[in-house]
Amino acid sequence: MNFNLSEEQVLIRDSIARFVAENYAFDQRNVVVEMKHGFNAEHWQQFAELGWLSIPFAEEHGGFGGGPVDTMVIMQEFGRGLVAEPYLATVMLFGALLQAGGSEQLKGDYIPQIIDGQLQGAFAYLERQSRYEMTDVVTRADKDGEQWILNGEKTVVLNGGAAEKLIVLARSAGQQSDEDGLSLFLVDGSSSGLQRTVYRMTDGQEAATLSFKDVRAEAVIGTVGDGFGLMSPIVDAARLAICANALGVMEALNEKTLEYCKTREQFGVAIGSFQALQHRMVDMFGACENVKSLMLRAVCAAQDDDADARRSLLALKVMTGRAGRMIGGEAIQLHGGMGMTDELSIGFFVKRLMIINSLFGDADYHQQLFAALVNIPASSAAA
Repeated sequence: MNFNLSEEQVLIRDSIARFVAENYAFDQRNVVVEMKHGFNAEHWQQFAELGWLSIPFAEEHGGFGGGPVDTMVIMQEFGRGLVAEPYLATVMLFGALLQAGGSEQLKGDYIPQIIDGQLQGAFAYLERQSRYEMTDVVTRADKDGEQWILNGEKTVVLNGGAAEKLIVLARSAGQQSDEDGLSLFLVDGSSSGLQRTVYRMTDGQEAATLSFKDVRAEAVIGTVGDGFGLMSPIVDAARLAICANALGVMEALNEKTLEYCKTREQFGVAIGSFQALQHRMVDMFGACENVKSLMLRAVCAAQDDDADARRSLLALKVMTGRAGRMIGGEAIQLHGGMGMTDELSIGFFVKRLMIINSLFGDADYHQQLFAALVNIPASSAAA
């Protein structure tokens, strides 16, 4: 199988790498995450001008028509620089849901605005009691004539503070954890009855808790009652994207740790000359390569719509979480006491891996999903 990138993908990768090198040095990123909403609006406009925001969208909506490989290239390079701009929230979640289930008028109105960098969006799906079960939803959607009225609360809404439009998962029928009866609604960010509590996550990026009190939805996305079916492939694509992002983070950690071990001296010699530390760096490299290999398998399966695609994706999320924890821990230890401080970038990369592990479910949760998919006991899968 040919794993080489196309000429266009190489150009995308190289342009993002240049952007990261010029704009995301450690001190520069610290300034960016302290800005309003935790990202730089000028950077977002630059993303639009360079065409990065158009890549996942269909050509009929002004997009590039990119697929899983293109997304992998983008998110992996973003991970290497800890890019803070809300590509996942606005493009991969909000934009993808809009493209998959929005009316032609909605897609014509809003997708070009996303591509031009003029519209920020978010997907509100999690609730306090949900943990990682996306079907555990108590936020209600009730019909009022031709409109739908939302009441409830959503937590950890990525980009929830900056979002001008929201897609909200709410229960229009059924019991609390049923897959059926879930619906997706487009809500304007300035709607009466919508309140936001904005906060920063461990990695410095912004999220919000959203409260809905008699909020009128602007439109239904997809079919009423079939929200879970519409969002499932979108969330799987987002899982693949964040694993690519984590791979970029791990690669950066390995490079920074190797460079540190080559230059940090102890007892008059570089600590990288100590065999025990060399073995630990080899283990870090091997863990990263394992993730990369499974990433390529999962991306190719997704690209070809292979029957094995979901199993590969779940295995990748498990491996990404565990390898991220191992590589992050080793990077901190090999940097010594400085690895624990905010004076080095190492801790920020590790925090990003921690957030990625928890998005859409951590490694243990995905191991349970994997075990259920292949019909083996979870305890056997752990072994």
